[in-house]
Amino acid sequence: MTSTKAEIDRSKLGTLCVLAWIGDPDEAHDIPYLLAYTLGDGPDGPQAAEEAARGLLEELGLPIGDVVMDGVRNPAGFPVQILLEGNQIALTMPGLNAKCIAPPEWVAAADDSGQAYFLFATRAWPEAVPGQPVSAETLQAFAGDEEVLTGSAHAVLAVRRLQK
Repeated sequence: MTSTKAEIDRSKLGTLCVLAWIGDPDEAHDIPYLLAYTLGDGPDGPQAAEEAARGLLEELGLPIGDVVMDGVRNPAGFPVQILLEGNQIALTMPGLNAKCIAPPEWVAAADDSGQAYFLFATRAWPEAVPGQPVSAETLQAFAGDEEVLTGSAHAVLAVRRLQK
């Protein structure tokens, strides 16, 4: 007898967004972060988007909680990839991709380290609409929230660039 996993309906995620920032360089914390989240605007609303995000992360083998996966040692075999070209970040996963513009300090930090800390939040964040600025306080309130952090998948990913 074989069991089959139900494939996740990615349309329930709604709009997938990514946001790039770095920690405070004055505190020697210039790690480039990349946060993926949904606006919760899928056909069945924010709760269904959260369930779809959890299912997607499970399907990809990314645990939710405090485990930080290593996507640097074998980046080609890892289900989440970051490609940086100029200041454009492309985040790809099986069946999904999203793009954002990275601030110059993010690009510099990613170039220095060759990696970024990635979070995929399962909680919808409808206030962070693409193309609209997000204040440091608003970002801190969401990305620093304990429930958001424990409800996210975490990984360190290689930042790849196109070959010239």
